[in-house]
Amino acid sequence: MSSPGSAAGLAGVVAGRTVLSTVGQQGCGLTYRGYAIEDLAEFATFEEVAWLLLRGSLPTQSALDQYHQRLQGLRSLPDPLRNVLEQIPPTAHPMDVLRTGCSMLGCLEPEECPPELSKQFDIPDRLLATFPSMLMYWHWFHRDGRRIDTTCTETPTLAGQILHLLQGHPAEADHVRALDVSLILYAEHEFNASTFTARVVTSTLADIYSATTAAIGTLRGPLHGGANEAAFELISQFASADDAERGIMNLLAQKAKIMGFGHRVYRTEDPRSTIIQQWARRLAQQVGDQRLYSVSERIEAVMRREKKLFPNLDFYSASAFHHLGIPTLYFTPLFVFSRTAGWSAHVLEQRADNRLIRPTADYVGEAPRPYLPMEHRKESQASP
Repeated sequence: MSSPGSAAGLAGVVAGRTVLSTVGQQGCGLTYRGYAIEDLAEFATFEEVAWLLLRGSLPTQSALDQYHQRLQGLRSLPDPLRNVLEQIPPTAHPMDVLRTGCSMLGCLEPEECPPELSKQFDIPDRLLATFPSMLMYWHWFHRDGRRIDTTCTETPTLAGQILHLLQGHPAEADHVRALDVSLILYAEHEFNASTFTARVVTSTLADIYSATTAAIGTLRGPLHGGANEAAFELISQFASADDAERGIMNLLAQKAKIMGFGHRVYRTEDPRSTIIQQWARRLAQQVGDQRLYSVSERIEAVMRREKKLFPNLDFYSASAFHHLGIPTLYFTPLFVFSRTAGWSAHVLEQRADNRLIRPTADYVGEAPRPYLPMEHRKESQASP
């Protein structure tokens, strides 16, 4: 319950300033440092976007080539980290693997506090390069006991690295590009829950590993990053578009929450959804399986008709990821691989003009009351 002076979930509350992105503000849809997401998704690569977010401008060709080489050189895992990954049980959620891996890497390669300005990009770049390595090393070790080489030198891009390590061979160029676009779309989104968490942690002057570990924990929840997993579980249960319409109408009658629809900030559409939907359609045509896409389209139509809700990025990402051969439990880790760029950029921005983030709360509990001695307390007054 909120009081008149508060906002549930901090909805509509301005909690800070940023130059990193606009989300539905000033007549814009989504921009990264002033560049429209539509242009970045069509013309840029994820590495260009990561460079933009972290360093403030688009790279030149020579800078981008050097950045590819730099990230490739950072993909290897320290032996103690590999040992820890081997100890994580195969039943663990992949997000927990990344959370633990990030924390362990912070023990092995701690950040200088405060870091020198010339080294402020070192750990963000290291995390971008190693998160796919962590997950895929754990994946293959527990799948068949293999201790894979994570350097993947023949694949220069993050998207290519992810698919190559997962599938054991270089992926088709179109598949790499589809995943690359998805990483661009997920890279940054203003003060979302995980990013705000990272900024809160950073405001205490904690290190970047602590901020990133906390952000991963926040992203794990189904109301944030886990929505794409839930969306796929919904979509995949229906055999046809007609079956989907009947099923969604039944769920709506039960007042069930349909994951992948609506957004706290956007009011008419999520501009990222339009882009990933095109790739979901294209991938469905390539693999010759239209069921998931037709089911998704029908669910979208029902939700617009019945609830006036639109799909967010997670909804069509679900079928796109599936057609790329990515296991459902790895959907949210893909979010981590991408959003690490945005999180890190926010950490650097918070540090540049820091003040401890400490909001207040409206107290709505009991009025002041006297302490009651044990002999005067009644069983009916005690909580179960």
